[in-house]
Amino acid sequence: MDPSGVKERDSVYLILKAVVAPKKPSSHHLPFKPCLQDQPKFVFLIATHRSPQFRFLTSASVVARSSDHAAMAEQTWESSVTSSINALFLLFSAYLVFVMQLGFAMLCAGSVRAKNTINIMLSNVIDAAVGSLSYYLLGFAFAFGSGNPFIGTSYFALHDIPDQTFDYSYFLFQWAFAIAVAGITSGSIAERTQFVAYLIYSFLLTGFVYPVVAHWIWSTGGWASPSYDGGSLLFDSGAIDFAGSGVVHLVGGVAGLWGALIEGPRVGRFDAFGQPVPMRGHSATLVVLGTFLLWFGWFGFNPGSFVKILVPYASTTSEGNWTAVGRTAVTTTLAGSTAGLVTLFGRRVLVGHWDALDVCNGLLGGFVAITSGCAVVEPWAAIVCGFIAAWVLMGLNLLAARFKLDDPLEAAQLHGGCGAWGLLFTGLFAKEEFVLQAYSSSSSRPYGVLLGGGWGLLGAQVVELVTIAGWVSLTMAPLFYVLRRLGLLRISREEEVAGLDISSHGGYAYTRHHDDGQSAPRFYDDYVRLQQESVQPF
Repeated sequence: MDPSGVKERDSVYLILKAVVAPKKPSSHHLPFKPCLQDQPKFVFLIATHRSPQFRFLTSASVVARSSDHAAMAEQTWESSVTSSINALFLLFSAYLVFVMQLGFAMLCAGSVRAKNTINIMLSNVIDAAVGSLSYYLLGFAFAFGSGNPFIGTSYFALHDIPDQTFDYSYFLFQWAFAIAVAGITSGSIAERTQFVAYLIYSFLLTGFVYPVVAHWIWSTGGWASPSYDGGSLLFDSGAIDFAGSGVVHLVGGVAGLWGALIEGPRVGRFDAFGQPVPMRGHSATLVVLGTFLLWFGWFGFNPGSFVKILVPYASTTSEGNWTAVGRTAVTTTLAGSTAGLVTLFGRRVLVGHWDALDVCNGLLGGFVAITSGCAVVEPWAAIVCGFIAAWVLMGLNLLAARFKLDDPLEAAQLHGGCGAWGLLFTGLFAKEEFVLQAYSSSSSRPYGVLLGGGWGLLGAQVVELVTIAGWVSLTMAPLFYVLRRLGLLRISREEEVAGLDISSHGGYAYTRHHDDGQSAPRFYDDYVRLQQESVQPF
Protein backbone atom coordinates (compact mmCIF):
# COMPACT_ATOMS: atom_id res chain seq x y z
CA MET A 1 0.00 0.00 0.00
CA ASP A 2 1.32 3.44 -0.93
CA PRO A 3 1.13 5.72 2.13
CA SER A 4 0.27 8.64 -0.09
CA GLY A 5 -2.91 6.83 -1.08
CA VAL A 6 -4.10 6.47 2.50
CA LYS A 7 -6.63 9.27 2.63
CA GLU A 8 -9.31 10.12 5.10
CA ARG A 9 -11.93 10.48 2.35
CA ASP A 10 -11.32 6.82 1.49
CA SER A 11 -12.30 5.93 5.10
CA VAL A 12 -8.81 4.62 5.69
CA TYR A 13 -6.04 5.99 7.89
CA LEU A 14 -2.89 5.00 9.68
CA ILE A 15 -3.32 3.86 13.28
CA LEU A 16 -0.49 1.59 14.32
CA LYS A 17 3.12 0.70 13.62
CA ALA A 18 5.00 -2.20 15.21
CA VAL A 19 8.73 -1.79 15.49
CA VAL A 20 11.87 -3.60 16.39
CA ALA A 21 13.19 -1.90 19.51
CA PRO A 22 16.62 -0.29 19.90
CA LYS A 23 19.66 -2.49 20.03
CA LYS A 24 20.99 -1.14 23.27
CA PRO A 25 19.73 -3.56 25.93
CA SER A 26 19.01 -2.52 29.44
CA SER A 27 20.75 -4.05 32.37
CA HIS A 28 18.63 -5.54 35.12
CA HIS A 29 16.36 -3.08 36.95
CA LEU A 30 17.97 -0.16 35.08
CA PRO A 31 15.59 1.44 32.57
CA PHE A 32 16.84 3.65 29.78
CA LYS A 33 15.40 5.87 27.08
CA PRO A 34 15.52 4.22 23.66
CA CYS A 35 18.17 5.32 21.20
CA LEU A 36 16.56 5.13 17.79
CA GLN A 37 19.49 5.80 15.50
CA ASP A 38 20.84 3.06 13.24
CA GLN A 39 17.99 0.67 13.97
CA PRO A 40 16.00 -1.44 11.52
CA LYS A 41 12.57 0.07 11.12
CA PHE A 42 9.61 -2.09 10.18
CA VAL A 43 6.52 0.01 9.78
CA PHE A 44 3.14 -1.70 9.74
CA LEU A 45 0.36 0.41 8.36
CA ILE A 46 -3.05 -0.69 9.52
CA ALA A 47 -6.12 0.60 7.69
CA THR A 48 -9.40 0.95 9.47
CA HIS A 49 -12.99 1.59 8.52
CA ARG A 50 -14.18 4.97 9.80
CA SER A 51 -17.91 4.39 9.76
CA PRO A 52 -19.75 6.13 12.61
CA GLN A 53 -21.25 2.79 13.63
CA PHE A 54 -18.06 0.76 13.98
CA ARG A 55 -14.37 0.44 13.30
CA PHE A 56 -12.47 -2.59 12.24
CA LEU A 57 -9.06 -3.48 10.88
CA THR A 58 -9.18 -4.07 7.17
CA SER A 59 -5.65 -4.46 5.87
CA ALA A 60 -1.97 -4.19 6.65
CA SER A 61 1.18 -3.82 4.67
CA VAL A 62 4.81 -3.10 5.26
CA VAL A 63 6.17 0.09 3.77
CA ALA A 64 9.33 2.16 4.03
CA ARG A 65 9.32 5.94 4.16
CA SER A 66 12.06 7.95 2.52
CA SER A 67 11.47 11.58 3.30
CA ASP A 68 13.05 13.21 6.34
CA HIS A 69 9.65 14.25 7.66
CA ALA A 70 8.35 10.70 7.42
CA ALA A 71 11.48 9.34 9.07
CA MET A 72 10.97 11.65 12.05
CA ALA A 73 7.36 10.53 12.31
CA GLU A 74 8.48 6.92 12.20
CA GLN A 75 10.88 7.52 15.08
CA THR A 76 8.11 9.07 17.13
CA TRP A 77 5.82 6.14 16.47
CA GLU A 78 8.59 3.63 17.10
CA SER A 79 9.44 5.21 20.41
CA SER A 80 5.79 5.34 21.47
CA VAL A 81 4.93 1.79 20.48
CA THR A 82 8.13 0.34 21.92
CA SER A 83 7.72 2.23 25.17
CA SER A 84 4.07 1.16 25.43
CA ILE A 85 4.86 -2.52 24.96
CA ASN A 86 7.71 -2.37 27.47
CA ALA A 87 5.50 -0.52 29.95
CA LEU A 88 2.79 -3.19 29.61
CA PHE A 89 5.39 -5.90 30.17
CA LEU A 90 6.69 -4.17 33.28
CA LEU A 91 3.24 -3.46 34.71
CA PHE A 92 2.08 -7.02 34.14
CA SER A 93 5.24 -8.25 35.87
CA ALA A 94 4.53 -5.91 38.78
CA TYR A 95 1.02 -7.32 39.10
CA LEU A 96 2.42 -10.87 39.15
CA VAL A 97 4.90 -9.96 41.88
CA PHE A 98 2.12 -8.36 43.89
CA VAL A 99 0.12 -11.60 43.62
CA MET A 100 2.94 -13.12 45.65
CA GLN A 101 1.62 -11.14 48.64
CA LEU A 102 -1.53 -13.24 48.44
CA GLY A 103 0.66 -16.32 48.18
CA PHE A 104 2.60 -15.28 51.28
CA ALA A 105 -0.65 -14.66 53.15
CA MET A 106 -2.06 -18.10 52.28
CA LEU A 107 1.22 -19.85 53.05
CA CYS A 108 1.56 -18.09 56.39
CA ALA A 109 -2.06 -18.72 57.36
CA GLY A 110 -1.80 -22.42 56.64
CA SER A 111 1.53 -22.74 58.45
CA VAL A 112 0.35 -21.37 61.81
CA ARG A 113 -2.18 -22.76 64.27
CA ALA A 114 -5.82 -21.84 63.75
CA LYS A 115 -5.91 -19.55 66.77
CA ASN A 116 -3.40 -17.18 65.11
CA THR A 117 -4.82 -17.06 61.58
CA ILE A 118 -6.29 -13.55 61.67
CA ASN A 119 -3.10 -12.18 63.15
CA ILE A 120 -0.79 -13.53 60.47
CA MET A 121 -3.18 -12.58 57.66
CA LEU A 122 -3.46 -9.04 58.98
CA SER A 123 0.30 -8.77 59.34
CA ASN A 124 0.67 -9.54 55.63
CA VAL A 125 -1.86 -6.84 54.78
CA ILE A 126 -0.05 -4.36 57.01
CA ASP A 127 3.32 -5.24 55.47
CA ALA A 128 1.94 -4.18 52.10
CA ALA A 129 0.17 -1.07 53.36
CA VAL A 130 3.01 0.25 55.51
CA GLY A 131 5.52 -0.70 52.84
CA SER A 132 3.61 1.32 50.28
CA LEU A 133 3.97 4.54 52.24
CA SER A 134 7.53 3.99 53.42
CA TYR A 135 8.77 3.02 49.97
CA TYR A 136 6.96 5.98 48.41
CA LEU A 137 8.32 8.48 50.91
CA LEU A 138 11.85 7.14 51.38
CA GLY A 139 12.60 3.74 49.94
CA PHE A 140 12.60 4.43 46.21
CA ALA A 141 14.83 7.47 46.72
CA PHE A 142 17.34 5.52 48.81
CA ALA A 143 17.36 2.70 46.26
CA PHE A 144 17.43 4.46 42.87
CA GLY A 145 18.05 8.12 43.52
CA SER A 146 21.29 9.74 42.48
CA GLY A 147 23.65 10.23 45.39
CA ASN A 148 26.72 8.21 46.32
CA PRO A 149 27.77 4.55 46.05
CA PHE A 150 26.13 3.80 49.41
CA ILE A 151 22.69 5.41 49.17
CA GLY A 152 20.49 7.46 46.88
CA THR A 153 19.46 11.00 47.83
CA SER A 154 16.81 12.06 45.30
CA TYR A 155 13.24 11.14 44.25
CA PHE A 156 11.85 11.39 47.78
CA ALA A 157 8.05 11.00 47.62
CA LEU A 158 8.54 10.46 43.86
CA HIS A 159 9.59 14.07 43.38
CA ASP A 160 10.53 14.63 39.70
CA ILE A 161 9.01 11.28 38.69
CA PRO A 162 8.48 10.62 35.81
CA ASP A 163 11.72 11.86 34.25
CA GLN A 164 14.10 10.73 31.54
CA THR A 165 15.08 7.62 33.52
CA PHE A 166 12.14 6.41 35.64
CA ASP A 167 8.37 6.43 35.48
CA TYR A 168 5.49 5.26 37.65
CA SER A 169 5.40 1.71 36.30
CA TYR A 170 9.02 1.22 37.33
CA PHE A 171 8.24 2.45 40.84
CA LEU A 172 5.32 0.03 41.10
CA PHE A 173 7.49 -2.89 40.05
CA GLN A 174 10.15 -2.05 42.63
CA TRP A 175 7.53 -1.47 45.32
CA ALA A 176 6.23 -5.00 44.83
CA PHE A 177 9.75 -6.29 45.54
CA ALA A 178 10.10 -4.12 48.64
CA ILE A 179 6.94 -5.34 50.37
CA ALA A 180 7.94 -8.96 49.69
CA VAL A 181 10.92 -8.48 52.03
CA ALA A 182 8.70 -7.56 54.97
CA GLY A 183 6.45 -10.54 54.23
CA ILE A 184 9.42 -12.88 54.52
CA THR A 185 10.39 -11.53 57.94
CA SER A 186 6.87 -11.74 59.35
CA GLY A 187 6.88 -15.53 58.92
CA SER A 188 9.91 -15.95 61.17
CA ILE A 189 8.29 -14.22 64.15
CA ALA A 190 4.73 -15.48 63.69
CA GLU A 191 2.39 -16.48 66.56
CA ARG A 192 4.12 -14.47 69.32
CA THR A 193 4.71 -10.90 68.15
CA GLN A 194 2.89 -7.75 69.19
CA PHE A 195 1.09 -6.04 66.36
CA VAL A 196 2.83 -2.72 66.91
CA ALA A 197 6.16 -4.43 66.27
CA TYR A 198 4.98 -5.38 62.77
CA LEU A 199 4.22 -1.73 62.05
CA ILE A 200 7.64 -0.53 63.21
CA TYR A 201 9.88 -3.10 61.57
CA SER A 202 7.89 -3.06 58.29
CA PHE A 203 8.41 0.68 57.94
CA LEU A 204 12.15 0.51 58.64
CA LEU A 205 12.77 -2.59 56.51
CA THR A 206 10.98 -1.36 53.38
CA GLY A 207 11.87 2.30 53.81
CA PHE A 208 15.56 2.05 54.66
CA VAL A 209 17.27 -1.32 55.18
CA TYR A 210 16.21 -3.03 51.96
CA PRO A 211 16.47 0.08 49.71
CA VAL A 212 20.10 0.62 50.68
CA VAL A 213 20.97 -2.91 49.59
CA ALA A 214 18.98 -2.45 46.36
CA HIS A 215 21.04 0.70 45.69
CA TRP A 216 24.29 -1.22 46.07
CA ILE A 217 23.36 -3.91 43.56
CA TRP A 218 20.66 -2.58 41.22
CA SER A 219 21.42 1.12 40.84
CA THR A 220 24.01 2.38 38.36
CA GLY A 221 25.43 4.35 41.27
CA GLY A 222 25.81 1.37 43.61
CA TRP A 223 29.33 0.28 44.54
CA ALA A 224 28.66 -3.44 43.90
CA SER A 225 26.46 -3.03 40.84
CA PRO A 226 27.47 -4.87 37.64
CA SER A 227 26.40 -1.65 35.85
CA TYR A 228 28.26 0.78 38.13
CA ASP A 229 29.04 3.98 36.25
CA GLY A 230 31.16 5.68 38.91
CA GLY A 231 34.43 3.83 38.33
CA SER A 232 35.80 0.31 38.19
CA LEU A 233 33.46 -2.62 38.80
CA LEU A 234 33.91 -4.74 41.89
CA PHE A 235 36.54 -7.32 40.86
CA ASP A 236 35.95 -6.12 37.27
CA SER A 237 32.56 -7.81 37.46
CA GLY A 238 30.14 -6.46 40.01
CA ALA A 239 27.77 -8.73 41.90
CA ILE A 240 25.17 -10.42 39.71
CA ASP A 241 21.92 -10.72 41.65
CA PHE A 242 19.51 -10.50 38.78
CA ALA A 243 16.19 -10.73 40.61
CA GLY A 244 17.20 -10.73 44.25
CA SER A 245 18.38 -13.94 45.95
CA GLY A 246 20.48 -11.60 48.06
CA VAL A 247 18.82 -8.21 47.69
CA VAL A 248 15.35 -9.51 48.55
CA HIS A 249 15.50 -12.98 50.08
CA LEU A 250 18.74 -12.83 52.05
CA VAL A 251 17.72 -9.45 53.48
CA GLY A 252 14.34 -10.80 54.59
CA GLY A 253 15.85 -14.05 55.87
CA VAL A 254 18.56 -12.42 57.98
CA ALA A 255 16.05 -9.95 59.43
CA GLY A 256 13.75 -12.84 60.30
CA LEU A 257 16.65 -14.76 61.86
CA TRP A 258 17.41 -11.92 64.27
CA GLY A 259 13.75 -11.46 65.08
CA ALA A 260 13.31 -15.15 65.92
CA LEU A 261 16.52 -15.27 67.99
CA ILE A 262 15.72 -12.17 70.04
CA GLU A 263 12.06 -13.11 70.62
CA GLY A 264 12.81 -16.70 71.52
CA PRO A 265 10.75 -19.81 70.71
CA ARG A 266 7.00 -20.10 71.07
CA VAL A 267 5.54 -21.46 74.29
CA GLY A 268 5.75 -25.26 74.17
CA ARG A 269 7.98 -25.44 71.08
CA PHE A 270 10.71 -27.26 73.04
CA ASP A 271 10.15 -29.62 75.97
CA ALA A 272 11.94 -29.63 79.32
CA PHE A 273 14.83 -31.58 77.80
CA GLY A 274 15.26 -29.15 74.92
CA GLN A 275 13.77 -31.48 72.33
CA PRO A 276 11.58 -29.93 69.63
CA VAL A 277 7.83 -30.43 69.90
CA PRO A 278 5.96 -30.41 66.55
CA MET A 279 3.67 -27.42 66.03
CA ARG A 280 2.35 -28.01 62.56
CA GLY A 281 0.19 -25.53 60.72
CA HIS A 282 -3.54 -26.04 60.70
CA SER A 283 -4.23 -26.09 56.93
CA ALA A 284 -2.26 -27.96 54.29
CA THR A 285 -4.81 -26.64 51.78
CA LEU A 286 -3.77 -23.03 52.37
CA VAL A 287 -0.08 -23.95 52.26
CA VAL A 288 -0.43 -25.64 48.86
CA LEU A 289 -2.57 -22.79 47.53
CA GLY A 290 -0.02 -20.25 48.72
CA THR A 291 2.81 -22.22 47.12
CA PHE A 292 1.12 -22.25 43.72
CA LEU A 293 0.37 -18.52 43.96
CA LEU A 294 4.01 -17.84 44.76
CA TRP A 295 5.11 -20.04 41.87
CA PHE A 296 2.82 -18.07 39.57
CA GLY A 297 4.13 -14.77 40.91
CA TRP A 298 7.73 -15.84 40.39
CA PHE A 299 7.14 -15.61 36.63
CA GLY A 300 6.91 -11.86 37.19
CA PHE A 301 9.62 -11.77 39.82
CA ASN A 302 12.38 -13.33 37.70
CA PRO A 303 11.53 -12.83 33.99
CA GLY A 304 10.02 -9.42 34.75
CA SER A 305 13.35 -8.23 36.10
CA PHE A 306 14.51 -7.64 32.54
CA VAL A 307 12.29 -4.52 32.81
CA LYS A 308 12.10 -4.22 29.00
CA ILE A 309 11.20 -7.01 26.59
CA LEU A 310 11.66 -5.29 23.20
CA VAL A 311 15.45 -5.21 23.28
CA PRO A 312 17.26 -7.05 20.44
CA TYR A 313 20.79 -8.35 20.90
CA ALA A 314 23.55 -6.94 18.72
CA SER A 315 25.12 -10.38 18.20
CA THR A 316 22.04 -11.83 16.48
CA THR A 317 19.06 -10.70 14.45
CA SER A 318 16.61 -13.24 15.83
CA GLU A 319 17.12 -13.03 19.60
CA GLY A 320 16.59 -10.39 22.21
CA ASN A 321 15.26 -9.92 25.72
CA TRP A 322 12.15 -11.78 24.61
CA THR A 323 14.33 -14.89 24.25
CA ALA A 324 15.97 -14.44 27.63
CA VAL A 325 12.60 -13.82 29.31
CA GLY A 326 11.40 -17.23 28.18
CA ARG A 327 14.64 -18.93 29.20
CA THR A 328 14.47 -17.28 32.63
CA ALA A 329 10.96 -18.68 33.17
CA VAL A 330 12.29 -22.12 32.26
CA THR A 331 15.26 -21.97 34.65
CA THR A 332 12.96 -20.76 37.42
CA THR A 333 10.59 -23.67 36.89
CA LEU A 334 13.33 -26.30 36.69
CA ALA A 335 15.11 -25.16 39.84
CA GLY A 336 11.92 -25.10 41.92
CA SER A 337 10.65 -28.42 40.59
CA THR A 338 13.97 -30.15 41.20
CA ALA A 339 14.18 -28.84 44.75
CA GLY A 340 10.61 -29.98 45.44
CA LEU A 341 11.28 -33.52 44.24
CA VAL A 342 14.56 -33.82 46.13
CA THR A 343 12.82 -32.62 49.28
CA LEU A 344 10.03 -35.14 48.74
CA PHE A 345 12.39 -38.11 48.70
CA GLY A 346 14.81 -36.63 51.21
CA ARG A 347 12.12 -36.12 53.84
CA ARG A 348 10.73 -39.56 53.06
CA VAL A 349 14.07 -40.99 54.15
CA LEU A 350 14.38 -38.72 57.19
CA VAL A 351 10.84 -38.89 58.63
CA GLY A 352 9.39 -41.97 56.96
CA HIS A 353 6.46 -40.46 55.07
CA TRP A 354 5.63 -38.22 52.12
CA ASP A 355 5.30 -34.70 53.56
CA ALA A 356 3.33 -32.23 51.42
CA LEU A 357 4.24 -29.19 53.52
CA ASP A 358 7.96 -29.89 53.31
CA VAL A 359 7.70 -30.35 49.55
CA CYS A 360 6.10 -26.90 49.26
CA ASN A 361 8.98 -25.34 51.18
CA GLY A 362 11.43 -27.28 49.03
CA LEU A 363 9.88 -25.81 45.89
CA LEU A 364 10.16 -22.32 47.30
CA GLY A 365 13.77 -22.94 48.30
CA GLY A 366 14.60 -23.79 44.70
CA PHE A 367 12.88 -20.64 43.45
CA VAL A 368 14.77 -18.49 45.96
CA ALA A 369 18.13 -19.98 44.98
CA ILE A 370 17.70 -19.56 41.21
CA THR A 371 16.53 -15.95 41.54
CA SER A 372 20.08 -14.58 41.50
CA GLY A 373 21.30 -16.32 38.35
CA CYS A 374 18.02 -17.08 36.58
CA ALA A 375 18.92 -14.95 33.54
CA VAL A 376 22.58 -15.96 33.17
CA VAL A 377 22.59 -19.75 33.50
CA GLU A 378 21.62 -22.63 31.24
CA PRO A 379 18.54 -24.74 32.09
CA TRP A 380 20.70 -27.73 33.04
CA ALA A 381 22.49 -25.58 35.63
CA ALA A 382 19.13 -24.64 37.15
CA ILE A 383 18.58 -28.32 37.95
CA VAL A 384 21.90 -28.38 39.82
CA CYS A 385 20.84 -25.24 41.67
CA GLY A 386 17.54 -26.77 42.80
CA PHE A 387 19.15 -30.06 43.80
CA ILE A 388 21.61 -28.42 46.18
CA ALA A 389 19.06 -25.87 47.44
CA ALA A 390 16.88 -28.70 48.75
CA TRP A 391 19.73 -30.13 50.82
CA VAL A 392 20.69 -26.68 52.05
CA LEU A 393 17.16 -26.17 53.33
CA MET A 394 16.86 -29.59 54.96
CA GLY A 395 20.27 -29.24 56.59
CA LEU A 396 19.52 -25.78 57.98
CA ASN A 397 16.21 -27.00 59.38
CA LEU A 398 18.07 -29.68 61.32
CA LEU A 399 20.52 -27.08 62.64
CA ALA A 400 17.65 -24.77 63.60
CA ALA A 401 16.05 -27.50 65.72
CA ARG A 402 19.39 -28.31 67.31
CA PHE A 403 20.04 -24.71 68.32
CA LYS A 404 16.42 -24.06 69.35
CA LEU A 405 15.64 -21.54 66.62
CA ASP A 406 11.87 -21.37 66.30
CA ASP A 407 10.86 -20.13 62.85
CA PRO A 408 7.26 -21.24 62.12
CA LEU A 409 7.64 -20.82 58.34
CA GLU A 410 11.33 -21.76 58.06
CA ALA A 411 11.77 -18.31 56.52
CA ALA A 412 15.29 -17.69 57.82
CA GLN A 413 16.49 -21.08 56.57
CA LEU A 414 14.57 -20.94 53.30
CA HIS A 415 15.10 -17.34 52.23
CA GLY A 416 18.36 -16.72 54.02
CA GLY A 417 20.07 -20.06 53.43
CA CYS A 418 18.84 -20.73 49.91
CA GLY A 419 19.34 -17.07 49.00
CA ALA A 420 22.98 -17.31 50.07
CA TRP A 421 23.44 -20.50 48.04
CA GLY A 422 21.86 -18.76 45.04
CA LEU A 423 24.50 -16.02 45.12
CA LEU A 424 27.32 -18.55 45.21
CA PHE A 425 25.67 -20.66 42.50
CA THR A 426 25.67 -17.68 40.13
CA GLY A 427 29.39 -17.21 40.68
CA LEU A 428 29.93 -20.85 39.73
CA PHE A 429 27.62 -21.36 36.75
CA ALA A 430 26.97 -17.99 35.04
CA LYS A 431 27.46 -18.27 31.27
CA GLU A 432 29.53 -15.58 29.56
CA GLU A 433 27.15 -15.06 26.64
CA PHE A 434 24.16 -14.57 28.92
CA VAL A 435 26.07 -12.22 31.23
CA LEU A 436 27.06 -9.99 28.32
CA GLN A 437 23.48 -9.92 27.05
CA ALA A 438 21.85 -9.26 30.40
CA TYR A 439 24.20 -6.42 31.30
CA SER A 440 24.76 -4.91 27.83
CA SER A 441 28.46 -5.42 27.84
CA SER A 442 30.43 -5.43 24.60
CA SER A 443 33.71 -6.51 26.21
CA SER A 444 34.67 -9.63 28.08
CA ARG A 445 33.96 -9.79 31.79
CA PRO A 446 34.17 -12.48 34.51
CA TYR A 447 31.56 -15.25 34.52
CA GLY A 448 31.07 -18.62 36.25
CA VAL A 449 34.29 -20.05 37.65
CA LEU A 450 33.28 -23.62 36.75
CA LEU A 451 32.81 -22.52 33.14
CA GLY A 452 36.27 -20.97 32.94
CA GLY A 453 35.31 -17.39 33.75
CA GLY A 454 37.81 -16.79 36.53
CA TRP A 455 37.27 -15.91 40.18
CA GLY A 456 36.14 -12.31 39.78
CA LEU A 457 32.40 -12.95 39.72
CA LEU A 458 32.48 -15.48 42.54
CA GLY A 459 34.49 -13.03 44.63
CA ALA A 460 31.92 -10.31 44.02
CA GLN A 461 29.13 -12.71 45.01
CA VAL A 462 30.87 -13.55 48.28
CA VAL A 463 31.33 -9.86 49.04
CA GLU A 464 27.63 -9.24 48.41
CA LEU A 465 26.64 -12.12 50.67
CA VAL A 466 28.83 -11.02 53.58
CA THR A 467 27.95 -7.34 53.20
CA ILE A 468 24.20 -7.94 53.14
CA ALA A 469 24.35 -10.21 56.18
CA GLY A 470 26.41 -7.61 58.04
CA TRP A 471 24.23 -4.64 57.06
CA VAL A 472 20.94 -6.30 58.00
CA SER A 473 22.42 -7.56 61.25
CA LEU A 474 23.70 -4.08 62.07
CA THR A 475 20.29 -2.48 61.53
CA MET A 476 17.63 -5.05 62.38
CA ALA A 477 19.19 -6.80 65.40
CA PRO A 478 19.35 -3.55 67.43
CA LEU A 479 15.78 -2.72 66.38
CA PHE A 480 14.38 -6.03 67.63
CA TYR A 481 16.44 -5.76 70.82
CA VAL A 482 15.17 -2.25 71.57
CA LEU A 483 11.59 -3.34 70.90
CA ARG A 484 12.03 -6.20 73.35
CA ARG A 485 13.51 -3.95 76.02
CA LEU A 486 10.59 -1.53 75.59
CA GLY A 487 8.09 -4.37 75.92
CA LEU A 488 6.84 -3.87 72.38
CA LEU A 489 8.06 -7.06 70.75
CA ARG A 490 6.52 -10.15 72.31
CA ILE A 491 3.05 -10.76 73.68
CA SER A 492 2.49 -12.20 77.16
CA ARG A 493 2.50 -15.94 77.82
CA GLU A 494 -1.23 -15.88 78.58
CA GLU A 495 -2.08 -14.11 75.33
CA GLU A 496 0.08 -16.50 73.34
CA VAL A 497 -1.58 -19.57 74.85
CA ALA A 498 -5.05 -18.13 74.23
CA GLY A 499 -4.07 -17.18 70.68
CA LEU A 500 -3.48 -13.81 69.08
CA ASP A 501 -6.81 -13.88 67.26
CA ILE A 502 -8.87 -13.76 70.43
CA SER A 503 -6.42 -11.73 72.53
CA SER A 504 -5.58 -9.06 69.97
CA HIS A 505 -8.14 -9.13 67.16
CA GLY A 506 -11.49 -9.74 68.80
CA GLY A 507 -12.27 -13.28 67.63
CA TYR A 508 -11.22 -16.29 65.64
CA ALA A 509 -10.84 -16.72 61.91
CA TYR A 510 -13.24 -19.67 61.88
CA THR A 511 -16.75 -19.93 63.30
CA ARG A 512 -16.09 -23.26 64.97
CA HIS A 513 -12.71 -23.06 66.63
CA HIS A 514 -10.95 -26.03 68.19
CA ASP A 515 -7.19 -25.74 68.56
CA ASP A 516 -4.96 -28.48 70.02
CA GLY A 517 -7.93 -30.01 71.84
CA GLN A 518 -7.90 -27.20 74.40
CA SER A 519 -10.90 -25.26 75.61
CA ALA A 520 -10.73 -21.61 74.69
CA PRO A 521 -12.95 -18.53 74.89
CA ARG A 522 -15.17 -18.23 71.84
CA PHE A 523 -15.53 -14.44 71.79
CA TYR A 524 -13.40 -11.48 72.81
CA ASP A 525 -15.74 -10.60 75.69
CA ASP A 526 -15.20 -14.11 77.05
CA TYR A 527 -11.46 -13.60 76.83
CA VAL A 528 -11.62 -10.28 78.68
CA ARG A 529 -13.80 -11.82 81.40
CA LEU A 530 -11.37 -14.69 81.90
CA GLN A 531 -8.47 -12.25 82.09
CA GLN A 532 -10.26 -10.22 84.76
CA GLU A 533 -11.09 -13.33 86.77
CA SER A 534 -7.48 -14.47 86.63
CA VAL A 535 -6.24 -11.31 88.37
CA GLN A 536 -8.92 -11.17 91.11
CA PRO A 537 -7.53 -11.73 94.62
CA PHE A 538 -8.43 -14.91 96.45
